[in-house]
Amino acid sequence: MTTKVRHILSLSGGKDSTALALYLRDKVPELEYVFCDTEKELPETYEYLDRIEAHLGVRIVRLKHDGRDFDHHLKNRHGFLPSPLNRWCTEHLKLRPFEHYVRSDEVVNYVGLRADEMREGYISHKPNIRAAYPLRDAGMILDDVKRILEDAGLGLPPYSEWRSRSGCYFCFFQQKWEWVGLLEKHPDLFAKAMDYERWQPSEEKPYTWSQGETLEHLSLPERVAEIKAEHDRKLQRLAALQCDRPLMEVVASLPDDEVGRACLICDL
Repeated sequence: MTTKVRHILSLSGGKDSTALALYLRDKVPELEYVFCDTEKELPETYEYLDRIEAHLGVRIVRLKHDGRDFDHHLKNRHGFLPSPLNRWCTEHLKLRPFEHYVRSDEVVNYVGLRADEMREGYISHKPNIRAAYPLRDAGMILDDVKRILEDAGLGLPPYSEWRSRSGCYFCFFQQKWEWVGLLEKHPDLFAKAMDYERWQPSEEKPYTWSQGETLEHLSLPERVAEIKAEHDRKLQRLAALQCDRPLMEVVASLPDDEVGRACLICDL
């Protein structure tokens, strides 16, 4: 008896996994759509997921934690915030809910990695879960992803004007200019992120989301102006090398060493 293989696409609310969902719509008829909800996502992400669901005419299964939320894990770690070197948030709030949903079933997990990206994913390594990369295998790059989204009438995610990727509002992979974007677009969420830095149950070294700087300092008017000026200079330098491309396209095409290597299950 042949074991049935489940086909699952992990959506992040980002451009690449959305383009992949559109690309696979008629190619994998039994495709399941899931989103691992940390309950710390941007409002724009939830809005975009609703639009994807309506456009595809499918149900996106929202996977959540087992009752032990971000705050629970943070308390157990005595205020030790997640970081690129210790991605416990991804492990507990993204990977584990996905693996629990899959259980021991044989699964092909479709991941929206493009052909123009040189990075490896932070994804499950369970032997019953096999990752597949249709966009990369088809040689698709950023321009192809944008074309798929535009042709479908979805366009880029609404946070794209001020943020380069999906993920939690306090994602430690955000660059400083993206923290400024959060401050200006969602001051309430910025304040919550700042509260996490201030919450220290002991006298140990405090932890920060942004390397080498507290959000309180980053939010000072003179520091905000400095960050914006530096970001504008970087964009202009890159735009000069990529003739006639809009600045936000340049941001979206920044190499991984410019914007950090985020976890694929969170970002794509």
